[in-house]
Amino acid sequence: MEIRVLGSLGVRLCGVSVVPSAPKPRQVLALLALRADQVVPAGVLADELWSGHPPRSARTTVQTYVLQLRDLIERALAQGDGGPGASCAKDVLVTSAGGYMLNSGGGLVDLQEFDRLAGHGYRAMDGGDFPLAARQLGEALALWRGPAFADVPVGGQLAVEARRLEETRLCALDQRIEADLRLGRHRVLLAELTVLVDRYRTHESLHGQYMIALHRSGRRGEALEAYQRLRNTLVRELGMEPSAMLRRLQRSILLAGPERPDQEQPGALADGAAVRTPPLTRVG
Repeated sequence: MEIRVLGSLGVRLCGVSVVPSAPKPRQVLALLALRADQVVPAGVLADELWSGHPPRSARTTVQTYVLQLRDLIERALAQGDGGPGASCAKDVLVTSAGGYMLNSGGGLVDLQEFDRLAGHGYRAMDGGDFPLAARQLGEALALWRGPAFADVPVGGQLAVEARRLEETRLCALDQRIEADLRLGRHRVLLAELTVLVDRYRTHESLHGQYMIALHRSGRRGEALEAYQRLRNTLVRELGMEPSAMLRRLQRSILLAGPERPDQEQPGALADGAAVRTPPLTRVG
C-alpha cells in the first residue's frame, strides 16, 4: 500500500487508487491514512465528520462509509495481481475494538518517511554534519506535494493536524536553509528565500536567513531594507517589534565592514559577528 497525506490525499493498493470522490468517505480515509497502522476510534471519526456534533445515526453512518471504502479496496485487490496470498478488504481496513485501522502492510507512508528523514537531518545538524543535514532535510521536504489534505474537506481533527503538519514542514525548511547557509550557499538560496519571505510575511526566522543571504551576497542595503519591511509589517499587523535576536542581526549588518561576501565564512558576517537566526521549535 502507498499512503500519501503530504499534499492531495493518495491511497493506492496494488497500484490502484482507493480514494473515494464523495466528501465524507474521503474525510474518513484521510483520518485513517494520517494515523496509518493505528486504531482510530469511531467517535473520533464522527467528531471529524460532524464537527463535534454528530447525529444519533453517526455510528451507523460511519460504518456505511467504512463499507464503501472496503468496496473500493476489494476492487483494487481484484484488479491488482496480489497472488494467492492477497489480503481481503477487512485485512486492509481493520475493525478493532471501538474503531478502525488502515493497515499499510509495511508499504510507503509519506508522513512516516518524512519524520524519519527529518529526524536524521536534525541529528546531523546537532552533530555539525551540515552536508548530511541539508541532504536529509531536503529529501524529507521533497515528499511534500502541497498543503496536507489539500483536496479533502477538513473538520476539527484534520484542521488541527493540517496546521501541525505545516509547522513540522516549516521547522524542517528552517533547518535545511540553516544548513545551506552554513555551507556558504547564500547565493543559491536567494531566489527561494525571496519567495518564502513574501509568503510568510511575519516569519522572523526566514527573514533573518534572507537578510544573511543578501548580506553575504554583497547586498547589505537590501538586507537592511528586508529588516525594515519586516518591522513595519510586525508593528502594523501585530503591534510588536522584531525579536531581540533579529535586532542584533540588523545591528551586526549595520556595523559590518566593507562588503566582501566571497571571503565570508559560513555562520559569520564580515566583521566576525555571529549570525544565528531564531530557530524554530522542532515539532513531531
